[in-house]
Amino acid sequence: MTPKGILPLARFKVLDLTHQRSGPTCVRQLVDWGAQAIKIERPGGADGDGMGGKRHGFDFQNLHRNKRSMTINLKDPEGITIFKRLVQDADVVVENYRPDVKQRLGIDYESLRASNPRLVYGSISGFGQSGPYRDRPGMDQIAQAMGGLMSITGIPGQGPVRAGIPIADLCSGIFLAQGILVALLEREVTNEGKWVHTSLIEAMLSMLDFQASRWLMSGQVAPQAGNNHPTGMPTCVLETMNGHITISANRNRLYHRFCNAIERPDLIEDARFCTPKARSDNRDELLAVLMPVTRHKSSAEWIVILNEAGVPCGPIYKINESFADPQVRHLKMAQAVHSPKLGDLTILGHPVSFGEQRLPLRSAAPEFGQDTEDILMSLGYTRDHIADFSKRGVT
Repeated sequence: MTPKGILPLARFKVLDLTHQRSGPTCVRQLVDWGAQAIKIERPGGADGDGMGGKRHGFDFQNLHRNKRSMTINLKDPEGITIFKRLVQDADVVVENYRPDVKQRLGIDYESLRASNPRLVYGSISGFGQSGPYRDRPGMDQIAQAMGGLMSITGIPGQGPVRAGIPIADLCSGIFLAQGILVALLEREVTNEGKWVHTSLIEAMLSMLDFQASRWLMSGQVAPQAGNNHPTGMPTCVLETMNGHITISANRNRLYHRFCNAIERPDLIEDARFCTPKARSDNRDELLAVLMPVTRHKSSAEWIVILNEAGVPCGPIYKINESFADPQVRHLKMAQAVHSPKLGDLTILGHPVSFGEQRLPLRSAAPEFGQDTEDILMSLGYTRDHIADFSKRGVT
């Protein structure tokens, strides 16, 4: 927060044309940092937002907090006129239509920059704004599959497995928010906006990270590795007397600490395990040696022993257990917000803090079109205009 308590992006106005998850994730980053966002919704669509679920459900409330809402029919010429009036005073437009839709509606970057050369226009699609798959619909699971993630997730021999979160949607939204922020910074120098865009497939490939470089530089196609690290051991899941823990002790220094902590110093010099490569090559043998040892104590006992020895480790929680953990409670990632319709809610907070202060959630997700009249009046329309727009389905 600034010294006066104003959130860092409070001076920026965002027009939110997004739906489902990737686009709303992008806008959520911006509004959590204080940007003023208007969610543009189609008249008659009050029930919810596709993949975002019912309006008063947990998913929609998490995705669309801190926004205002107005209705505009972007298939109506008068609706487009209203939208373009909003654009004149906006800093950012974010959309995640299929690439051809914005051109058909006449709200693509080139069409809008004529009236606002400073506009930053952010787009997410399934496969990119050009190329042979440009007009294909894109969904998170398709990107996980085509981006290679499903081939390396899961137990060896199990067959492809999707990640338990919509990682392509989430990461593409976060990456686009970064691109928008960079474009806003550049605008301070050039006084001109820019079109920035990404896609689910680009985000997914980027998130492969070292597994992608493993192929690009070394020609190795990564297989499934289950709960073991693909290249470094022992970074794995170990059975205990009453469940499981996870550890990360692949570097020699940590491996030596780990062997001493479990009272098996002989494993330090064992030729099968004495180097990182040997441990990776002989991972099944290493686990076969370690499991009988770790099964003799409870998970809680091992967490204490290994942490005292400086070995990274942790319990394997269900989600309710994660939020009950004292460190998670201390970090206050579960945040309270009030909804006039639903009352007091608890939703996810923003994961970045300013010093000791977590960014506050300002409001719950808006009711359908709740701000339409106020926004139209701010543009100079009268109540008679607004009533006529509503009657004719323009707003």
